[in-house]
Amino acid sequence: MKYAVFFLALLAMPPLGVALSFSRRWMKYAIWSMIGALAVYQGTAINFFSYEEYRGSSRGMEVSIVYLLAFALLVAAAFKHRLPKLIPSFGAFLYVVYFFLCLPSYGTAENTLFSWMETWKMIMLYLVYLSARAYLDMTDGTKALVKGLAGFAIFNFLLVVKDHLSGVYQPHGVFPHQNGLAMAMHLFANMFFSLFLLGGWRRSFLNVAAFIASTACIVRTYSRGALAMIPISFFVTFVLTMMSAPRGRRFGMIGRIVPIAVVGMIGLGLMLPRIIERFTEAPEASKNTRVELALCAKEMILDEPWRGVGINNWGIKINPPYEYAERAGRNPNRGEDFKDGIVETVYLLVGAECGIPALATMILWFLSYLVLCLVLVKRLSGTPDVAIPAGLAGGFVALYLQSCLEWTLRMQMNLILLFMFYALLDHMNSIGKKRLKATSPRHDDTVKSKDGGANNEA
Repeated sequence: MKYAVFFLALLAMPPLGVALSFSRRWMKYAIWSMIGALAVYQGTAINFFSYEEYRGSSRGMEVSIVYLLAFALLVAAAFKHRLPKLIPSFGAFLYVVYFFLCLPSYGTAENTLFSWMETWKMIMLYLVYLSARAYLDMTDGTKALVKGLAGFAIFNFLLVVKDHLSGVYQPHGVFPHQNGLAMAMHLFANMFFSLFLLGGWRRSFLNVAAFIASTACIVRTYSRGALAMIPISFFVTFVLTMMSAPRGRRFGMIGRIVPIAVVGMIGLGLMLPRIIERFTEAPEASKNTRVELALCAKEMILDEPWRGVGINNWGIKINPPYEYAERAGRNPNRGEDFKDGIVETVYLLVGAECGIPALATMILWFLSYLVLCLVLVKRLSGTPDVAIPAGLAGGFVALYLQSCLEWTLRMQMNLILLFMFYALLDHMNSIGKKRLKATSPRHDDTVKSKDGGANNEA
């Protein structure tokens, strides 16, 4: 039945896209619906060729309402003759290179269907990126997108409060795991922190609420990696925002930190016993497992440094009859029914499954957007828009460092949000380049020359 509903929904997307093209307001509602659909992602996603028992980064050829709405937005852009380029930015180019460098791993994969599941996910994620770019390019709806993201952060906070009152030890909001929630909320918390610093309490209550909500989500997950990233990422955001703010506003920004710090200290004091417990009472087995699985990944990389052992094939290659676990000293006495987990870092996971070239390109892709944030901070200095790249720079620092401890950046929901943020930065960069070109002296001279030529001809 659900497959019939899916195909009917797919057939409805082209006419929906045409309808969206007639109104910017409808397109705004469509991008909000994409973000809102993440709140019910598990209930609206369909897995073709589903293998729910498989312990890998993809368990089926997943299609969700998020992807269908992304397709509808691209139809709207095509109808208005405003489709973005297939590779509209340098960051997108690096992702495409990374995608193609993952494909040789099919040659070493034990199960190519599992490999296709991850490849399909990568294609769908790029569809989200292109649709977000199309929406932003058609409407310049940066504020609308940020409002939608604020609503998403606040909704997660309400779920975390509900779980807290119900006695859940580590709530995860709409995400499948608490580490996924904590990692995603770092992007939200830092961006809305920067917006709050520049705008103050009265400029936008929604931004303030989203900042408080996303920060509370990070703390309440009790994720050790996420907690360790809070002072680092917030410091980066604060410094970049201070440096790029108009001089007259800097004193006021410092004043805004005081009540936030007071509230934060009170909240930290209430949760401190549990937080200390997370660091001091963590089971030794958890630490040993991380180290052992990292050694297993090293063995895979040594065996297949250029192609890897097969994208999304970790769950096969870590178990018998393959001997990577035994070679690394992992669980020598495990039973036949035991199935090992995934290495707890996205970098070693990609290196093991897809090889060193794919890993190096993925790292360059990640870092390119951190560099882009710094470029935009300099370019937009003194304007309200600088808060977005300044905040996301701090968020990316947390994201990339925490990824050394988690493989969350292979999870679908986290990547969907990441691609939306990447699209937002690329759009801001594109608009900034056009404005610089329009105000450059050379451009002004060209315009004057053209005007003079027209006058002479007249």
